[in-house]
Amino acid sequence: MSLTMDKSGEGPEEDGVSLRSDGKTSPNGSVREASGLLRSFRRSFRRTPDKSPASARSKGSKVTSREEPAGEEEFFLSPPSPSPSSSSLVSSPLKTIGGVFNKKEEDSPDVVPHKHKPLSRSKTDPNMSKLGESFIKKGASIRRSLRFGSKKENEKTNRPEVLLTTSEGLVEKMEEEVEEELEEMEEVYNLPDIPHTPLSVMQINKLIEMEVLEEAHLNLLALRLEFQKEQDRFDQDCPMELSKKEKDLNLLYMDLRTKIGTIVRDSNSLPARNKPLLVFVARIIQEEEKRSAEPGGLPDSWMEAWREAVCEGVQVKVNSVHLEHRDKNPSWLAVHLGLLGNAIVEDLQNVKRDLRWSYPPSFRVFSSYVRSYHRVVRQHLKKLEPQVTDLKDLFALLDWILNKYKSEKIMMSLSLQPDMTEENADLQLEENFLQQLKDKYCCKVKEDMKITLERIIELENETFWRDRKEPEKEETFLISPFPMDIWTKVKGTVQNSRKLESEVEQKVISSCIEELKSFPRRFESQFRSQCGALQPRPLWTQYQITYINSFAALLDHMDGYQDSCPNEVEGFRREVKWLIVRLMQSLEDQFKEDIKVYLRRMMTRKWLTNDEDFNHLRSRTQKLSQDCDLMRPPQAQDFASQLHHHVAKEYIGHLMRSNYSCRNRKHEKAAAKIRRQWSELSDLFEEMKSTQEWLHPAGDDLSNIIGQKNKTDIKNHLQRLVQHYPDFSRKHLVALLYFRGLQRGHEHQVILQRLAVLKKETGVADGNRSHVLFGDMQVTTNTDCLSSLPSSCLSLLRDS
Repeated sequence: MSLTMDKSGEGPEEDGVSLRSDGKTSPNGSVREASGLLRSFRRSFRRTPDKSPASARSKGSKVTSREEPAGEEEFFLSPPSPSPSSSSLVSSPLKTIGGVFNKKEEDSPDVVPHKHKPLSRSKTDPNMSKLGESFIKKGASIRRSLRFGSKKENEKTNRPEVLLTTSEGLVEKMEEEVEEELEEMEEVYNLPDIPHTPLSVMQINKLIEMEVLEEAHLNLLALRLEFQKEQDRFDQDCPMELSKKEKDLNLLYMDLRTKIGTIVRDSNSLPARNKPLLVFVARIIQEEEKRSAEPGGLPDSWMEAWREAVCEGVQVKVNSVHLEHRDKNPSWLAVHLGLLGNAIVEDLQNVKRDLRWSYPPSFRVFSSYVRSYHRVVRQHLKKLEPQVTDLKDLFALLDWILNKYKSEKIMMSLSLQPDMTEENADLQLEENFLQQLKDKYCCKVKEDMKITLERIIELENETFWRDRKEPEKEETFLISPFPMDIWTKVKGTVQNSRKLESEVEQKVISSCIEELKSFPRRFESQFRSQCGALQPRPLWTQYQITYINSFAALLDHMDGYQDSCPNEVEGFRREVKWLIVRLMQSLEDQFKEDIKVYLRRMMTRKWLTNDEDFNHLRSRTQKLSQDCDLMRPPQAQDFASQLHHHVAKEYIGHLMRSNYSCRNRKHEKAAAKIRRQWSELSDLFEEMKSTQEWLHPAGDDLSNIIGQKNKTDIKNHLQRLVQHYPDFSRKHLVALLYFRGLQRGHEHQVILQRLAVLKKETGVADGNRSHVLFGDMQVTTNTDCLSSLPSSCLSLLRDS
């Protein structure tokens, strides 16, 4: 074989270079021969085979071919066709390394010239291997001759020493050039000539098995044409031969479709192996879609079968994503979904970068893969859903569906742009699946909240109740840590749900607070069960104050969700307030029980001469003041106000029970003592920030009446008492006069008449119900019947 070339590869011939059969070159032409051969070699790389099964003149090629002078190409003959007929197609030209080399068929009486591009096979052709080895050996021979040539020879020719790259480097350079020239495969193509006589069924089947798809399909078309002609000839009659041929056609077409489905399915997993075949796959599908109405083919759509194959390939990809068992890894689902997202992006990048160039635009390859991922991932998630039971896993699944899948992390990845711009990035789930998943998440939130609250009660018992440990203080107030624990739990859950969707956030808030509604009663029940035996010890009081403060603080935290779910918050508020009322009532009852014995001896002869009982009362009230200092406002004020009113009513109430009557001028000493003691009690409750300031004047008003030396002057001091306490009535005045020592007589009646006039002038019969002190006081009725008679009746009795 000889090659003739000028210096530029285009001008007239200057030197001749002859290659010997042993691969050596003459000393005078080694560099020039190598240079020309390399130019031819590179140009042969650029002339990549057409992707279309059409002839070399068709425009369905993915890589633009460049015309070269005929003298610069090297030709190879293909082996004879397996067809028994001399007019049948010869077998395809052998593929060279990477599917790069082309060859032209020589005119021969034994070979029918082909006008379409060579067939591509995934199997390694032995002839191709020999060809590649031969070419590499010749290249090696040239390199040896260049490298070991004498320096004098190089100087003599005045040419620099040329270093040739290895065949691998040339292939890499070729691949870069080819990739730069990638173009979209054209929609229109020219079908190669269909053989006049098809191969046998066994031969066609063998071609399908060997993935020689173009030749197999052309012979199938020839067989199908024969069948159609015979069918027209026999018309309605269906001889056995025709029936057998139809059956053979169906079986071959099924085999071809199965093979195509396998190639398409594996095309993105094995791109190097199956990519060249996809060009023939696309043209076969196009041709069969055109001939779908003709008899002899398959009834189902080939395009639809292609989409199903794409979907199967996606299914294989998704199934291959690693999935650990939930017992081995607590984060099994989050890890799996992360790997799944990466696999989707990588696969679609492959489609965008390489795979789509093997198909015409009508196939919409990228869109088909995107839709397949939507479909397969939807089925995959539905299969995973029953295994997802933990709250964190439900959150991970919802977050992946609602946020990550359609974000820049997966479907809207920058590496998939701009192809993804026109695609729908949302995951199309089955109807009600997403809603069921959200409901399941909210139910799990509620269950998780219930478990948390139960654990809080257990922790309170383990930390304080069981060992009778004193509660902790925050600043100067007693409080337990559980309100902050609950609030942190609710806040974290709500914030996580906010990342998912506003609708989910709303339901999560509702679920959390709904579960909280039953917490105050459960807590109180356990508290009284575990600590009831402590009553009335000081530790019992401390615990109660602690939980008054704690539940009030918890309610303040939950009030922040008033706008989101007002009904649930109102229900929780009602439960907390009733618990606080019960705890405060328990403290009040305990205090009332403590001071009951001392109040019982007020306004007696012993009280007038001894301060022991009052000192105990004052001591207990001072202890109450210390307890109020441990209680947060406004509960401390409410508590102090309630007990202020109780102590005032009970202290004065003993004046109304006619236990003692101050005679022989003892009323002055009693009035002074009432004034002093009442002032001390008022000061104590004022320190506790009691809101019952209206009680303060009662001591002075009563002391003024009791301490008057002249009985006639008593009526002049009634006005202030009636103004301050409109509920002061006639029976209360009778009892007060009895304590003063004035039980009957003219002055007694005058004082009672004065009260009646004052009550009439004020226009309030029973007093203002907002400030009730005397109205619900127990009054002992005087059994002395003469005391209730008018003075005129008494005078008549005396005269008689």
